[in-house]
Amino acid sequence: MSRTRGFEIAKGFEDKNINLPVRKTKYSAGYDIEAAEDTVVPSFKKGMNPTLVKTGLKAYMQDDEVLMLYNRSSNPKKKGLILANSVGVIDKDYYGNVDNDGHIMFAFYNIKDEDIVIKKGEAIGQGVFQKYLVTEDDNAEGERVGGFGSTSK
Repeated sequence: MSRTRGFEIAKGFEDKNINLPVRKTKYSAGYDIEAAEDTVVPSFKKGMNPTLVKTGLKAYMQDDEVLMLYNRSSNPKKKGLILANSVGVIDKDYYGNVDNDGHIMFAFYNIKDEDIVIKKGEAIGQGVFQKYLVTEDDNAEGERVGGFGSTSK
């Protein structure tokens, strides 16, 4: 049986009781994704890096698909959490890469005055699988050589 698309537990998280993402309603586009561990997201200060919140997940998909990571709609108002990259993009060839096995993480900034604690198992965002198109003169032949942020290396 061939696999189409889905989520798996990333290496190193097999014994961490990670829940695979689920859609909560019949017509939901997004799969709710939870934090793999307690994480403190410090209050933003100029020049700081975003906090990477681990999910313990990786995703597999078809050649012409991408997994888009979106913030929870309640995160900015209730917790002050915004995604550093607005929308995360998980490419098919991120799955199983040698650097981190394709481990999916959310990059958050906290715009509140106080630090925010994300608890293990708390929903932090959602993933939406989508088809994408390429131009007629596309000739991309490069291969991924690493994990997070490695596309341009």
